[in-house]
Amino acid sequence: MKTLSMLAAAGAFALMLAPGAQAMTPAPVGTGTDVIQVAGGCGPGFHRGPRGRCIRNRAPICHWTVGPHGRRVRVCR
Repeated sequence: MKTLSMLAAAGAFALMLAPGAQAMTPAPVGTGTDVIQVAGGCGPGFHRGPRGRCIRNRAPICHWTVGPHGRRVRVCR
């Protein structure tokens, strides 16, 4: 009788473990996102100013100067 109860207990234990083997695996972490931040949330053509407001980007200021070897070079800041 003792052997029969041990066998029944072992069988019940094995049946309890079986559903855990069929569990779904978790999704991989860090696969990417559909959210893209653009210039701090202001959108294209704007950037954050010193007080946190959105300011329109200015066109670059360019000028010509003499560079190394006497060549004319366009400089933008």
